Amino acid sequence: MRDVRAEGAKGEGMGVLDAAEASEADIQDDIEFALIQMKSETLHKIEEALLRHAEGTYGNCFECGDEISEASSPPPCRFAVRCKDCEEEREVVERRERQLSQRRSSGS
Repeated sequence: MRDVRAEGAKGEGMGVLDAAEASEADIQDDIEFALIQMKSETLHKIEEALLRHAEGTYGNCFECGDEISEASSPPPCRFAVRCKDCEEEREVVERRERQLSQRRSSGS
């Protein structure tokens, strides 16, 4: 990530940019940074899965401890950390919290 930012800061081989070119370069930098973040998050998930495998907990739900079925995790990678029921429950709670937050902010 540092290398991408350093290259962007140097503006290697670009010369002087007008506002449109600078804006386009900023967008490209943002896209590259987002891709790097996505790759980093994927590697982090892989490392966590390998740790769970080494501990013998890979494929078990963090919440209830039950085995996570193949259907609960999208192929080809099994990064799911919750069974279908626990994940659905977590999503319902998150949705309610977002709705409450929106109501509070719109009521202010």
